[in-house]
Amino acid sequence: MTRNDFRLLHRLRVRWAEVDMQKIVFNGHYLMYFDTAMADYWRALALPYEQTMHALGGDLYVKKASVEYHASARYDDQLDVGLKCQRIGNSSMQFVGGIFCGDQLLITGELIYVYANPATQTSLPVPESLRAIFQGFEGGEAMTTCQVGAWDVLQASAQAVRTDVFVGEQGIAPEDEWDAADATAVHAVLSNRYGVPLGTARLLQPEAGVAQMGRMAVTRLMRGSGFGHQLLEALVQAALARGDTEVRLHAQRSAEGFYKRQGFEPYGEPFDEVGIPHIEMRRSLV
Repeated sequence: MTRNDFRLLHRLRVRWAEVDMQKIVFNGHYLMYFDTAMADYWRALALPYEQTMHALGGDLYVKKASVEYHASARYDDQLDVGLKCQRIGNSSMQFVGGIFCGDQLLITGELIYVYANPATQTSLPVPESLRAIFQGFEGGEAMTTCQVGAWDVLQASAQAVRTDVFVGEQGIAPEDEWDAADATAVHAVLSNRYGVPLGTARLLQPEAGVAQMGRMAVTRLMRGSGFGHQLLEALVQAALARGDTEVRLHAQRSAEGFYKRQGFEPYGEPFDEVGIPHIEMRRSLV
C-alpha cells in the first residue's frame, strides 16, 4: 500500500493529547484519524453527509473497524490519512485506509459500513445513485458541475446558497443582500451530482474591460475542498470570453488569503461593507 493508492489524502498533525506514556500515538487514536478523514472523503464527493442521508432515507452504520500497526507516529508528526472505497455490496461498503508519515506506511485499516433504515437499523440496498457517485470518485471523475448563466436561469440555486451563507450564517440583512445588479450579472453555480447547489458567485462589468466579481459563497460544510477556486475560475473564463482585461472584487478580510492564492492583490485601504471588514483586490487578465 502506497500513498498513490488513494485519491483522498487527509493531512493532520499529531497533537500532544494524542501521545501516551510511551511517547507515541495511543493506539485508539488511529481510528479517530480514519474517522476524521472520512469527513473529508464526503466533502471530496461534494456530499453534505446529513443532508444526503436524509434525502436518500437511509444512514450508514459501522459494522467493523480494524487497525493493523506497522510503525508508530509521534508528537507533532505530520500525517496523511488515505481512504478508498474498495467494494460496495448489496447493503455494505468496504473502505481501506492507510496512514503515512512522508512515504512511510504506519497504519493500515479497514472500515465496513452497512446502509440501513435509521428508524429500525435494518439493512437496505445501497441506492444506485450513491453507488455510482462512489465508483465515479474512485474512477477519477469530477464530482461537481459548474453552470454559468443568467439570473433567470440560476436564480433559485444562487439564492439558496447566498441565503444560507450571507443571511443565515453571517447575519446580513436580506435587503442588503439582494439588488438590481443580479438581473444583469453573469452568475456561476456549483452543484453536486444530486443537483444540490454548493456555491455561487456573480460577475458584473462596471466599465469596459473591467470585470467585478462578487457575492461568492460556498456552503459551510463544503469549504476547503477547492470549490471556491472552481467558481472563481469559471467566472474568470467568462470575463476573458467577453474581452475583459482585469477582475476586481471586494474581499472579506477573512478571505483575503484565499484570493491572494488565486492571483489577486490588495488595492487601496480596507473598508467596511454591511458591517464586515473588506479590502478591494485586483487580478490582471493580460
